[in-house]
Amino acid sequence: MDISYFIFLSSGLFLGWSLGANDAANVFGTAVGTKMVRFRTAATIASVFIIIGAVFGGAGTSKTLTELGTVNELAGAFMVALSAALAVYWMVNSSTPVSTTQAIVGSIVGWNIYCGFETNTTILIKIVSTWIICPILSGLISVLLYFGIKAYLKHAKIHLIHQDLYTRIGLILACAFGSYALGANNIANVMGVFVDASPFHAVSIGNFHLSGTQILFFIGGIAISTGVFTYSKKIIKTIGSSVMSMSPIIAWIVVISQSIVLFLFASQGLKNIMIELGIPPLPLVPVSSSQAVIGAVIGIGITKGGREVNWSILGKVALGWICTPIISASICFICLFFLENVFNLSVYH
Repeated sequence: MDISYFIFLSSGLFLGWSLGANDAANVFGTAVGTKMVRFRTAATIASVFIIIGAVFGGAGTSKTLTELGTVNELAGAFMVALSAALAVYWMVNSSTPVSTTQAIVGSIVGWNIYCGFETNTTILIKIVSTWIICPILSGLISVLLYFGIKAYLKHAKIHLIHQDLYTRIGLILACAFGSYALGANNIANVMGVFVDASPFHAVSIGNFHLSGTQILFFIGGIAISTGVFTYSKKIIKTIGSSVMSMSPIIAWIVVISQSIVLFLFASQGLKNIMIELGIPPLPLVPVSSSQAVIGAVIGIGITKGGREVNWSILGKVALGWICTPIISASICFICLFFLENVFNLSVYH
C-alpha cells in the first residue's frame, strides 16, 4: 500500500478533526449548554454514532460532491481538503460556527478554476439551494415541534422531576440520532475527494462486510470524533447559550430539528421510498449542521417574539457563512499553484 496516500490523506484527517471541533456543538451544544448532559458523556455518545453514520450512511452525499468536481490527482485532493480545513480552523479559532460543506465546496470550485475545468453548475445550484432550504426547513420543524410539545405538556401534567428525567433521556437520544445523521451527511466533506484514489479493499468477517470506501469513511469518522473531544468546547459556548437562552426542552427541540434535516438529506432509503411514491425526492447533499441548528434556534426565537435571540451573534455567524467558501476557494487556488510550480507535484490531469 502506497505510503504517499496516507501522507496526502492527512489533510482529510485534519478537515475531519476541524469538522468535529466545529459541528459537535450543533449536535449536543444545547444539551451541554443547558447543563442537562455532561460534556464527556455527550462527546462519547456523539463519537460512537458519528462513526456508525459515516460508515453505513455516507455513500449518497459523497457521490454528489464527486459530481461537482472530480478531483483526479492525489496531490489535488490533498490541497482541496487542506484548504477547507484551514478555512474551518480559522473560523473555529475565532469561536464562529461555520459550514464545513461550504468550505469543501469552495475548495472544489477553487480546484476547478485553477485546473480550467468547468464546474457542474447544476450540482452547484443544487448544493447552494440547500444552504437556503436547510435553515428554513429546520426552523419550520422546530416551530411544529415547539407547539406540539407545548400542547402535550399542557395536557399531560407531568411532574417536574419526571419531566426533567424524560428531557435528559430525550437529549441523549437526540444526541445519538444527531451524531448518526452528522456522520452520514458530512463524511463526504471529509473523505469524498479521496474515494477515487482509495487503496483500501473490502473486508469480510463472517456475515459482516465493509467495502474499501467504508473503511476510508471509518478512518474519517475517527478523525471527526477526535475533534469532538479535543476542541469543540469553544463553539459549544456560542451555540449552547450565546445565540439564545434555552430551556432543556427547547434545547431538545433544536437538536432533534437539525438532526431530522441532516438525516433527510443523507438517507438513500428515504429517497428511494419517495421515488416509489411518486414524490420529488430531496437531493443527497452534504448540508450544514450549523445552518440547521441556527435555523431551528431562529424559528423558536421568532415564535417566542424574537426578543430572546442574540441578533449580533447571528450576524457574526452569517458573515462566517459568506466568507468561508470564498476563503477556502482562494486558499486552494493559491496553494495549488505552489504545489505544482514549486514542489513539482501533479495536481490534476
